[in-house]
Amino acid sequence: MLRQPKAVWAVAFACVIAFMGIGLVDPILPAISADLGATAAQTMLLFTSYLLVTGFAMFFTSFVSSRIGAKKTLLAGLGLIVVFAALAGASDSVGMIIGFRAGWGLGNALFISTALATIVGAASGGANSAVILYEAALGLGIAVGPLLGGALGSISWRGPFFGTAVLMAIALIALTILLGGQTSRPEPVAVTATFRALRHPALLTLGLAALFYNFGFFSLLAWSPFPLEAAAAAAGVADFGAHELGMIFCGWGLALAVTSVFVAPVLTRRFGRWRTLYAMLGTLAVVMAVLAVEVANLTVLIIGIVVGGLFLGVMNTVLTESVMEATDLPRTVASSTYSGVRFVGGAAAPALAGVIAGVLGYGAPYWIGCAGLLVAAGVLWVGRGHLARIDTHLSEEPLDEAAALTAADA
Repeated sequence: MLRQPKAVWAVAFACVIAFMGIGLVDPILPAISADLGATAAQTMLLFTSYLLVTGFAMFFTSFVSSRIGAKKTLLAGLGLIVVFAALAGASDSVGMIIGFRAGWGLGNALFISTALATIVGAASGGANSAVILYEAALGLGIAVGPLLGGALGSISWRGPFFGTAVLMAIALIALTILLGGQTSRPEPVAVTATFRALRHPALLTLGLAALFYNFGFFSLLAWSPFPLEAAAAAAGVADFGAHELGMIFCGWGLALAVTSVFVAPVLTRRFGRWRTLYAMLGTLAVVMAVLAVEVANLTVLIIGIVVGGLFLGVMNTVLTESVMEATDLPRTVASSTYSGVRFVGGAAAPALAGVIAGVLGYGAPYWIGCAGLLVAAGVLWVGRGHLARIDTHLSEEPLDEAAALTAADA
């Protein structure tokens, strides 16, 4: 998996920085709420605008990349992120940040879906190795994002936005230099290709499962800073702020990254993707239920969030692998369609969490996330007849298999 062309490493590096944007705002949500006089529900819309635009735009990214090429699409996405991250940092109201995060989401859509297809197409070792590398970049980015957000956010909530703009500019320069020129003309993709792809039962099943799974994912990621801060105050913990939140979510992201790379391949080889998906969804639902019940207990919240990252890492990798193997659709189309549906679920969770918590209490968003995970399992069960092939491409050549197992043991 580590023997990859320089183009793959260049895109993976940019992915790490791009995914930092997902968890970057987590540690500074309470600070933004306090400094700009916004409610928790209003502040949570920073996630919703970002994810909603990301999800909608992803339905059209395969059309764009097929017209202008993968490299130009990647660079355009990074350029938009640089601009809108800087504008968010310069904002004077939560409404402005919400709007600029939407523009950030557009750049994110252009980059993320094209990056996955680029890595899968250019990587050596097959699609599974490429997906693992991609999910490792996702986990590392999500881990470093809160850490950077906490470090810079302890100075000012504006710091993480400006820091992301600088890092994205570095990634833009790196991709321009390392990605190389386009060697072949891409096959044109119709603007309706991703919508027509939803007619494929396997992709629709996995997409809907990912939608409800992401509802649970972002119920944990986006909402947790608020109950953590409240639990810390109730426990008499002084100086609990952006830095401490950043450390907690860094641990969560590192757990996610480790299991994405080292645990997911072992589980899928031993039990298959189908059983692994069910096991992870069930285990995650239990974790969310524990967080809901013990929402006032700071220690349980911290441990539950980090442990949840372990199972989320496996789930992300196995679900993405399943999408890549489930159909014969072009990878750019499958990736864009799946990601578009997936991010819609992520957009809904933050929008509802603050409102639900205001009415039913701080534990309610976790119960809703738990329900979303159980619905995802139900969707997979209903559509199981269309997913037979996700477990038919697990074995590699003996030498590749030995190398992969050796890397996992190390």
